[in-house]
Amino acid sequence: MFIEQLKLFRLPSPPPEARTRHLLIGGRIVDYRLKSGATRLSMTIDERGLRIGAPHRLPLTEIEAFVHGHGDWVLKKLAELAHATQPRHVTVKDGLRLPLLDGEAEVRVLPGANRVRWVGDTLVLAARPEADLARLAVRALQQRALAHFGERLAHFTGRLEIAVPKLSLSSAQTRWGSCSRHGGIRVNWRLIHLPTQLGDYVVAHEVAHLLEMNHSKRFWAVVESIYPDWKAARGELKQRTTSLPIL
Repeated sequence: MFIEQLKLFRLPSPPPEARTRHLLIGGRIVDYRLKSGATRLSMTIDERGLRIGAPHRLPLTEIEAFVHGHGDWVLKKLAELAHATQPRHVTVKDGLRLPLLDGEAEVRVLPGANRVRWVGDTLVLAARPEADLARLAVRALQQRALAHFGERLAHFTGRLEIAVPKLSLSSAQTRWGSCSRHGGIRVNWRLIHLPTQLGDYVVAHEVAHLLEMNHSKRFWAVVESIYPDWKAARGELKQRTTSLPIL
């Protein structure tokens, strides 16, 4: 599934010392992963589920009592996570509002010969009755993405005083962006649905690869020199993936 797969950085595999266990909370069997060696007892819930860190030699009964003591919170967070990760399938029609960078685009559908145009942040689809409106909308969004990310690419390469490489769009299911050894950069057009700073991070990341074709300390130093807030953007990007609409 696209939404489940689209992540710039794959989540790390759980460490070998982490053990999967099961706990009954409010009539529901909840899986959790327990890792010993933590300095204190703690819980985390994210895409990987419930994870618990506990000090060595802390009895399992105390650990599970701690989880039960926060049972309502655990069930609430797991439910919120399940809801958030449902893909947002949308039907393209007149009046539809789509996320567009830091705002929204309104779709207007008019009779026409299957043409698209932008009027500010209004996407006008001049379509025949039998037209595939989703296909037309994607075409227009890709046009907008190419123009926007082309400007951002020029900005970040300018910061490094290097030539602007060729930019192309991707619909890849596993990457937000890529940089070839020949210097071409590809970005996923669906970034047009996310806030500007997240797309900026992806572009800056790929621009840094023009100088460092790796993920070494030198690479991240280049990223930081042109996009200092990259850590926050990377974290938010992982969380915002599920908000992408599927046309």
